[in-house]
Amino acid sequence: MTLRFQKAATALAGIAALCAAVTGCGIRDTSVPVDAGQAPSRVPCDLPAENITTQAQEGIPVRIYLVCSSQLVSADRTVRLPQGAGSTDRVRVAQLLLDELRVPPTAAEKQAGFSTDVHGALTVQGPDKRDPRTALRLSRAPESLPAAALAQVICTYAESALVESQDMAVLLGGPAAGDPVRSYVCTPEVKERPEAMSTAQEPSPVATS
Repeated sequence: MTLRFQKAATALAGIAALCAAVTGCGIRDTSVPVDAGQAPSRVPCDLPAENITTQAQEGIPVRIYLVCSSQLVSADRTVRLPQGAGSTDRVRVAQLLLDELRVPPTAAEKQAGFSTDVHGALTVQGPDKRDPRTALRLSRAPESLPAAALAQVICTYAESALVESQDMAVLLGGPAAGDPVRSYVCTPEVKERPEAMSTAQEPSPVATS
């Protein structure tokens, strides 16, 4: 019995080896599933090229700052100038940029994670007679805006043709007559943490003439 059992075992082992080497004897080869994670998706804050409005449209290209992944990230837009306005009209350009910040992000921008904290009615006008000529005044006191909204405004203005100073400072004030305008700078820290705009720096009052 022992010898017969050994022969049977040897035969079975041989058949198994033959099946593995040739066809598998009709047994479907199974693979161990590997969890490769979720399928790759669009990187947050990475806008597709087709989102950029064609420059063939009537208007001027502008760059604004939106909030994405708790940071300020630039987005390119094209805006139309009011009839009779030129691109050198500082106040009108400043208002166009402000209006663009208030526009809800496009579908592509939303999908990429963009949003804006600039909401509600907000207008801008030129300097008072005692202000520096490059100053701008909002219809609301800048310090009353949410910190991230103020950061969006400052960084958008700072990187536009509205700013002429070498330190890229934005001279901004509120509507109250006599209140001094203040100097705001769009620093790398503000871009990284826009909600800290109100504490990241102490804006300096600008002396009126």
